[in-house]
Amino acid sequence: MKLFGPLYDRCRQLAAHPHAPWYLGFISAIESIFFPVPTDVMLAPMALARPRAWFRYAMLAAVTSVLGGLVGYAIGYYALDAVMPLIERVGYLDTYHKVQDQFARFGVWIMFVAAFTPIPFKVFTLAGGAAAMPLLPFALASLVGRSMRFLLVAGLVAWGGPRIEPHLRRYIETVGWIVAAVIIGAIVWLNIRG
Repeated sequence: MKLFGPLYDRCRQLAAHPHAPWYLGFISAIESIFFPVPTDVMLAPMALARPRAWFRYAMLAAVTSVLGGLVGYAIGYYALDAVMPLIERVGYLDTYHKVQDQFARFGVWIMFVAAFTPIPFKVFTLAGGAAAMPLLPFALASLVGRSMRFLLVAGLVAWGGPRIEPHLRRYIETVGWIVAAVIIGAIVWLNIRG
């Protein structure tokens, strides 16, 4: 099943659109709340299409991701009871409780790791609010982690330039499924471990 290749192609088309930064900001914000597709799928083609703007695009993605994360935090903090049936229905209840335990043990560091790695950031934004993590450390850890991640992605793609694009397109399907498998594996591991 080809999922990531066509998605990459569509994002590559959108990357050249005059409103591409708006699309990037929107995708980055909603990815931190509920959207399953990572921001990198839009950011990489944009950095490739306009390599001189890679830093601006990465920072736009980071800032809007943190703003979306603050919405996720607010949902977790104020509306957890309303969202809990959905968390249970999609099978994330055990994961949610394990994330809560991680917040209690590691605090701000767990937020930084979640912001930098490809694990589902949205789970951590909701859990951060539900755990009543102090807002300033939450926002700072999110901003530093997201900035580092998006600067790395956009910088590498801009540096690699057109010579990297055929490789990126050729392996995007494999990389996408590997990332999905890692996420699923992490969830399964957390469920088995707990």
